[in-house]
Amino acid sequence: MLNRRQLARLGGAAALIAPAAVRAQNFPAGRVSIIVPFPAGAATDITGRVVAERLGQMWGQAVVIDNRGGGNGLPAAEAAAKARPDGLTIFLTSAMTQAVNPALYDKLPYDPVADFEPITRFGTSPFVVLVRTDSPIKTLADLTALLKAEPGKHNFGAGALPARIASELYRQLAGVDALYIGYKSNPQAFPDLLNGQLTFMVIDTINGKLQIDRGTMRGLAVTLPQREPRLAQVPTAGEAGLPDFQIWTWTGFYAPKGTPGELVARLNRDIVAACQDRQVLARLDTMGSTPSTTTPEEFAAFTRTEIARWGGIIRRGNIKLE
Repeated sequence: MLNRRQLARLGGAAALIAPAAVRAQNFPAGRVSIIVPFPAGAATDITGRVVAERLGQMWGQAVVIDNRGGGNGLPAAEAAAKARPDGLTIFLTSAMTQAVNPALYDKLPYDPVADFEPITRFGTSPFVVLVRTDSPIKTLADLTALLKAEPGKHNFGAGALPARIASELYRQLAGVDALYIGYKSNPQAFPDLLNGQLTFMVIDTINGKLQIDRGTMRGLAVTLPQREPRLAQVPTAGEAGLPDFQIWTWTGFYAPKGTPGELVARLNRDIVAACQDRQVLARLDTMGSTPSTTTPEEFAAFTRTEIARWGGIIRRGNIKLE
């Protein structure tokens, strides 16, 4: 028989368990699939896995990442748009599918606004210009001078459309000539940057920070008006002599169109709570990521604004798919 002290301890433990049980109530039963339009190892994938793990703990059910890389995100976005609107399929994507593709394709197999219910923005990320650590290029000015001195003789690479466009924006603003090489993901281009086939890359700071921290690559500039705290040693583009080179990408969660409003609200509350968890924040911080969540309404307005912003960059630069 339990004594009063033992009963009190059990009561306290039950009180700790109860909130998690309450959170899990009324959530659709079954495996939750988070479709990501990038292969494993991409920035959206590695940060999404941290949040997915916490959601699985909160809901008491499996939450898995479904990587569907390739095709500039079109197959993944189409699959997410056509999924059953029951809360068991979530689309974790980036500016690529929702804001970049509409300006690059005459026709899409999905509508970034009409086919989705915005849940919350996940985070925003500037870009960083990278060269390999043993490169003689020490500054952005060095890179620009080299590319101007040897037009058409140097390559740059990208695996995601936002990184490609950020690279093209640098090329236009600096007035340099370099050749683009495409990859299935940004990390897949790293070996070619290290072996000298690529002279430089412009990629998200999450993947960029990983390489800088490993000592394999050097950051020349970040594309923000102020320094990125996690890359404090890397100057801004303005400090590096190219003040108009300001561009950033973002990620966010969407549900298929027709997902009930109360379920979208529930997904928003739980994803935001997961992003605010101390352990999640600590893990994301080591990756150079800080969540900047929103309400569904704020994210809907943000999506429309970003479609216009990225579209303007693409049209002004006359950037075309090859």
